[in-house]
Amino acid sequence: MLTVNKLLPAARGLAPALIQRAATVSLDWDTRSKSRFDAHDSAGRHLAVFLPRGTVLRGGDVLVAEDGSMIRVDAAPQPVLQVRACPAHGTATDLPRAAYHLGNRHVQLEVQADCLQFEPDPVLAEMLQRLHLIVTEAQAPFEPEAGAYGEGGGHGHQGHGHDHRHGHEPAPAHDDQHGQGHDGSHGH
Repeated sequence: MLTVNKLLPAARGLAPALIQRAATVSLDWDTRSKSRFDAHDSAGRHLAVFLPRGTVLRGGDVLVAEDGSMIRVDAAPQPVLQVRACPAHGTATDLPRAAYHLGNRHVQLEVQADCLQFEPDPVLAEMLQRLHLIVTEAQAPFEPEAGAYGEGGGHGHQGHGHDHRHGHEPAPAHDDQHGQGHDGSHGH
């Protein structure tokens, strides 16, 4: 068993040729959100991963084993629900509205330009369909947002070392009263 206890977020500082030659490990979101787990890499090695508590792995990160070898992390395809605006009846605010409702329920959410993606939940799927959104099941890599405060290691556009406040005032307190005013008769 090979012990892994070092992480290079987004393979920072590594030459592309080194990243290409590295073994890979394909992990779903549940595993990538744990700091301790076992896995097998593409070279067939049994890995025992021990990272600092709270560490979250992202596709493109590189793990470094105790022998100095590198293992590139791939986000494995997994069951997800994909949410898109209805091309016939949708508006520009449909996906942001869906993201608001999902975020209000603290759902791990991946935000793309034309799609929202989250782990399967039939109750949430039904709610989104009532909001005139198209919800489909898929097998896809899942990379949810880190959140406004980022993750301990900082990935993607969160946590990269500079202040994004730009003088904005704090947001007002959230009132949890939401009216739905929709009869639900429209189906997708």
